[in-house]
Amino acid sequence: MNILITGAAGFVGKNLTERLKAIRDGKDRTRPELTVDRLYLYDLQSPQTLLEEGCREADFVFNLAGVNRPENPEDFHKGNFGFASTLLDTLKRYGNTCPVMLSSSIQATLLGRFANGEYGRSKKEGEELFFAYGAETGAKVLVYRFPNLFGKWCRPNYNSAVATFCHNYAHDLPITVNDPSVELELLYIDDLVEEMLDALEGKEHRCTFDGLNTVLTPEGRYCAAPVTHRATLGEIVAMLDAFKAQPQTLRMPEIPAGSLAKKLYSTYLSYLPKEKAAFSLKSNVDARGSFTELLRTRNAGQFSVNISGPGITKGQHWHNTKWEFFIVVSGRGLIQQRKIGTEEVLNFEVSGENIQAVHMLPGYTHNIINLSDTENLVTVMWANECFDPQHPDTFYEAVEP
Repeated sequence: MNILITGAAGFVGKNLTERLKAIRDGKDRTRPELTVDRLYLYDLQSPQTLLEEGCREADFVFNLAGVNRPENPEDFHKGNFGFASTLLDTLKRYGNTCPVMLSSSIQATLLGRFANGEYGRSKKEGEELFFAYGAETGAKVLVYRFPNLFGKWCRPNYNSAVATFCHNYAHDLPITVNDPSVELELLYIDDLVEEMLDALEGKEHRCTFDGLNTVLTPEGRYCAAPVTHRATLGEIVAMLDAFKAQPQTLRMPEIPAGSLAKKLYSTYLSYLPKEKAAFSLKSNVDARGSFTELLRTRNAGQFSVNISGPGITKGQHWHNTKWEFFIVVSGRGLIQQRKIGTEEVLNFEVSGENIQAVHMLPGYTHNIINLSDTENLVTVMWANECFDPQHPDTFYEAVEP
């Protein structure tokens, strides 16, 4: 399949292009039914001959080109309607009736706060031009009205509040929120790209509109990505506060699969400058070695790394409810456990050459011994709960009295 993408250097275009390249080159095998042959990547700096060739050879066209913030309002019409006319006229000149996708905007509804917007009017004009083209030529036309887009590579301080917030938080710059209660409908770039691939496979999601609300229906005139999120500006800022604080608190916020929090966290991280991509951890060091807490979670415990010097024994305590995994990743050691009130000792020989996870059983006193006389023993530890100094649930008792 040959694919023409206009606006290929933009936010959506870049993400879609890189995904299609990965499919074309066999690096992405998630779409086994989709074959990508040639990509025609057209943008403002491209020669007109590339557009001509793409319109002649394409089996599918993504029209992502558009104007968001021109110096003059009349440029909305020129950039959003004028180029669409050029594109469709070129396709007609070559008799190419392949499917054509148009990236429009929810502002084209011209409702509510969008009622008098020049941008929305220019997008609406482009929509009607595409629908008329489909009626005239019989070509399949897919018109998407995007809500607020966000994700990696989105340009801050342009037309995405989320991109601006993420960039400014990552660079310790201020943000302005006039009304925290304002709610946004948000579409994550990876969810949008999945829908674009669905469209390539002829499985686009159709919709209609109930005012500003998208209503998915197979008979809809428009198309839409089926997964969006709604959040207030205040909720977005609260999540960003937690993300920014993570290197200090070590607490990982809740990021359930498919959640806005997970997608927003990925977006925030994509704006971090080099000096914030790495951060130091506090190590508790003594003559025996060190213990460093790595990560805390709200509901899934904490992760740490323990380094024991040659011949050192650590632990010698037990818990009522807390349990742990000890995972030796370097060195050679012995883990011992004994059920409180009994004499039998359970011995587990462990090493970095045969990585295993050993449960520290509740009600069993346990230790870990470095069996080497020369090398450190490095153990990754997970506990089912974060350590609370007010309720440590940790009681000293030697495994072998």
